[in-house]
This record gives sequence, structure tokens and C-alpha cells, in this order.
Amino acid sequence: MSAPVESYRVEPDDPRAPPEDVWERMSEEERARVVASLPSAFPASEAAPPEGDAHFDAKARTRQTLGSFFQRLGRKVYFACELPVYYPGERMFAPDILAVLDVETHQRMSWVVSAEKKGLDLAIEVYVAGNRRKDLEGNVEKYARLGIREYFIFDRGMLRLTGYRLADKGRVYRRIVPQGGFYASEVLGLELCVQDERLRFFSGTAPLLEADEMIVELRRMMEQVEAHREGEARQREEAERKLAEEERLRIEAEQKLAEALAEIERLRRER
Repeated sequence: MSAPVESYRVEPDDPRAPPEDVWERMSEEERARVVASLPSAFPASEAAPPEGDAHFDAKARTRQTLGSFFQRLGRKVYFACELPVYYPGERMFAPDILAVLDVETHQRMSWVVSAEKKGLDLAIEVYVAGNRRKDLEGNVEKYARLGIREYFIFDRGMLRLTGYRLADKGRVYRRIVPQGGFYASEVLGLELCVQDERLRFFSGTAPLLEADEMIVELRRMMEQVEAHREGEARQREEAERKLAEEERLRIEAEQKLAEALAEIERLRRER
């Protein structure tokens, strides 16, 4: 029989989820208590400095674009920006964008791997300023060790994209070799590239439109539909005008024929 687990305490300055062996010995009530006590923000000592528009916009556009795409497909893929992530016994971290396949997409305050029974499938970091080594070196080792299948870094300043994927065996990343500037994501089934100073996603040769682009495209389509309707209305008006003209000419011809027949009859009677 397993030894009873002592009450697990979350350290405010270094919040961590319980190690797997401790989690396994917890009751459901104790697990729920621990998950609820895990903070949804970084400790003050590790809080990130305020971000600028370039960093925020890149994250928000990516989440919205990918979320809308998979929602239209009817595929359950959970996306979040800077959501606190808790792997068993690990320090909390929060990727700029994370993705988890085939899970419910309801709102969350954190992602606790033991409670969700699933780790992250993909992480994307957007580098604008700050600790370049963290994104380009530290996270490469860390995310591979945690088993995150793919990791992409979008260097917003240098407009450069770097991608990693777990090797077939072991928890070590291999660089994703781009083809014609496109980086294939096996997790998403999409291709990534840097285009027009943005991180873009492609399904085959078709780009995934961002919210502002979708609005422009919808307006263009509505204008085309309206122009088509106006064209059809003009064609109907022209057809009705022609029918009315043909009817007028028919009536006029019948009147002239009747007058001619009457004149012929009058001339016959006068002979």
C-alpha cells in the first residue's frame, strides 16, 4: 500500500506542479486544491517587462489566425498566448503561443500537464527584445527535454524564422530545414514563413488570412455579389423593356393590319 502523501505546498516564489509520483498518490480533492493554488501569473521577481506592439500583435494575430482556421475545419486544437504551463516538478513557463491537439478548447487560467493528461504539442516564441539566449538556446534544450514536438522562434527584428522538431528517438531537437523559405509543421499540417514582416501560415499554396485580411476579402466578395446583383437587375430591366417594346410594336402592327383590312373592304363595297 502506498504511503499517504503529505499536503503539497506551492511555493509562491517558485510555483511548481507536483512531481508525477506525488501526483499519483494524491486524492482528487488534493489535486484540485493544488491546481487551484498554482498561480496564473509569473512571480514578481520573474515578471517580464512591458511588451511593445510588435510583440503583442505577432502573438495575437497568430492565435486568432490558427484558432479560426481549425475552428472552420471542426478540429479541436487549443491555442493560448502566454498561458502558465506546469509540467510535473518543473518551473512554470509561458510560451508566447502554445498549441495542444485534440483537446477541449474552453478557457483556462493555466495548463497543468498532470491534470490535463497531455503536454504541449507546439510552442512558438516571438523575439523582439530581451534575452535572445533564452529563446534560441535555453528553450531549445528545455522544450525538447519536456517532449514538446515542435518549437518555432520568430525573430521579429531580423525577420527570421527557426524551427525545431523532436528526433524520431529521444528528446532532442533537430533543425527543420526550410524548403523555398517555408518551414513545414507536422503538428499543424501547415507551412510557416516570414512574409511582409509577419509570421504567415499556409495550407498548401493558400495563405491563412488574418482577421483584417478576412474583412477586406469579405468586403471584396460582397462588392462582387452586389455588382452581380446590379448587373442582373439591369439585364432584367433591359429584358422587360424589350418585351414592352415588342408588345407595343405588335399592338401597333395589329392596328395597322386592321385598318388596312377595313380600307380594302370599303374599296370592295364601292366597286
